[in-house]
Amino acid sequence: METLFSWYDVIISVYFGFLIDCIFGDPQGFPHPVRFIGRLISFLEKLLLHDRNPGWLKRIAGGILVLFVLAVTGGVTFGIVFSSYYLEYRFFETKYISIFVMSLISASCIAARDLNDAAMKVCRPLIRDNIPEAREAVSMIVGRDTQFLDRDGIARAAVETVAENTNDGVIAPILFLFLGGPVGGMLYKAINTMDSMIGYRNKKYGYFGTVAARLDDIAGFIPARMSALLMVLAAFILRFDSANAWRIFVRDRYKHASPNSAQCESVCAGALELRLAGDAYYSGTLVKKDYIGDPIRDIAPGDIIRACKLMYGTVILMLALIAAFLPLIQRIDPFSVFYPFS
Repeated sequence: METLFSWYDVIISVYFGFLIDCIFGDPQGFPHPVRFIGRLISFLEKLLLHDRNPGWLKRIAGGILVLFVLAVTGGVTFGIVFSSYYLEYRFFETKYISIFVMSLISASCIAARDLNDAAMKVCRPLIRDNIPEAREAVSMIVGRDTQFLDRDGIARAAVETVAENTNDGVIAPILFLFLGGPVGGMLYKAINTMDSMIGYRNKKYGYFGTVAARLDDIAGFIPARMSALLMVLAAFILRFDSANAWRIFVRDRYKHASPNSAQCESVCAGALELRLAGDAYYSGTLVKKDYIGDPIRDIAPGDIIRACKLMYGTVILMLALIAAFLPLIQRIDPFSVFYPFS
């Protein structure tokens, strides 16, 4: 009996997906799966969230939204992959088309290029001392109020975003793609998107977004710590202050409302010898936050570039770690799925 696909196909698609992301990123106007997931979440929110409902009912409604979004995302992704293999089996004697389809899905899950491009849109005007342009650019990638951020505040916000999203936008999707193929990668993107849209501790989403927020914490728990450890190693290879990165990671990795968000941020702060985080305004309200890292030196626009280097160094180490498992996969391939139509 022939296999539908194996773990080798998955790994190949992850590597090609990362390559596609590095070259093309997220082309403007090109339909992206996350946008469709976001529209589905918005539609279900309008259908299920009612202010008059008690808190327990809002939690149940939020749980229903999570289950429905995951079912649709996983089902559609599996249908696309399965269909590509089925058509190849019937009409071709190659796996190139199906692996290409899986690679495109993998590329849509990985956001390294977009993260770097967004950070550079902040960095370039900062270097030119064009504060209004830099402030507008950083407002597109952070959730805090940015209208009163000065030069250092803008640079700090950009560095924090790159550090945090090294896990959320790059390492965690790659890990889920490696473990669960395109379906696993898209399920993680759905979880992360739900958290970013409804996983807030405020009056509107405090109950409704509980399931989405907790699920995101669970899904990101292992990837965040793996990302942080790989980032410490990347700091050593790139000749940043890896010793300080490890020290700040051990000390400050839980100085965030989320159990995962400060893992990479603490490493980045230590590696670049910066103090990040601190108080910030959200929708006009001051939110008190602990500082992460020590102010060994003042932040500069070039630190945004250094943070992006750390991000790429971390993802390359992640891909190398996956390659290290190839000998084991050669002996045991638990991800093999057989043709039901052979």
